[in-house]
Amino acid sequence: MWMSSLKNGGLSGLKTTWSLGKVIFPITLIVFLLQYTPVLPWIMEKISPFMRLLGLSGDAAIPLVLGNFLNLYAGIGGILSLDLTVKEVFIIAVMLSFSHNLFIESTVASKVGVKIWLIVTVRIGLALLSAVIINLVWSGGSDIAKYGMMPPQQAEPDGWGEIVLLGLEKAGFGVLQLAMIVIPLMIIIQVMKDLKWMDAFSRWMSPATRALGMNENTSTTMVAGLVIGLAYGAGVMIQAVKEDGVSKKDVTIAFLFLVACHAVVEDTLIFIPLGIPVLPLLLIRLVTAILLTMLVAYIWNKVDAKKEKELHYEQDYNNSI
Repeated sequence: MWMSSLKNGGLSGLKTTWSLGKVIFPITLIVFLLQYTPVLPWIMEKISPFMRLLGLSGDAAIPLVLGNFLNLYAGIGGILSLDLTVKEVFIIAVMLSFSHNLFIESTVASKVGVKIWLIVTVRIGLALLSAVIINLVWSGGSDIAKYGMMPPQQAEPDGWGEIVLLGLEKAGFGVLQLAMIVIPLMIIIQVMKDLKWMDAFSRWMSPATRALGMNENTSTTMVAGLVIGLAYGAGVMIQAVKEDGVSKKDVTIAFLFLVACHAVVEDTLIFIPLGIPVLPLLLIRLVTAILLTMLVAYIWNKVDAKKEKELHYEQDYNNSI
């Protein structure tokens, strides 16, 4: 049994890594190269006037663009290069928690069957709405933020040859890192399935998933996203959707929850060096995810019930003729 689980889990992990690697590698390379073109500076210049509506200075466009084009670490690097108030840093942190790494994570969502436009719209919408609300309700945080640590300064690449090589290195490392996470996880999950542990786990999680308007077979998808994140947890999610028979409705609702609240440990702890309160940051993400998911599930169930009722009436009418 053990050898069969290792083999099946390993093959599943390799297939998933290949599928996601074809997305992650080119996107990482393209976005990295864009940093050394006029494109990113042009985008920052265009969105700077809108920063005031969010309670931010024009310079705050830098970490927001870097975080959304690249990842949270790039966004944090942008924050560390600026003199911002505690309130500004907190607003940026909340926005980037909802909306970061848009290209890769949104494309990954499409691999599970969720529309890219839906994920992008929800993530950007949550980021903007949260910034406006925080700016309106919080009158404090005017002190200059004191950062706990600074990342080591990396030498700038010399010429496009070094830029391309560095981009290829980063893209390749991204796929390698994905494989190192996804393959062992797929093996572990395969073993858990063969031992029937996943069935017990689904039953244990079922009250929470039902409360959020989903069936219990979404538990694997939810846990993978909450613990690992959208990008690295995608392999587990894709496998879970295929093998557990998760419906399109449930996977969409699950992803709406996860776009608001995923990788809760890592994405919360990495903001500690910025000198902001991270517990409110986590609570904002969690409460938003729960409310958003329950609202969407309620509306979706109402629409389905209405359609089913209309279909029932139509069938009764046809039978009476």
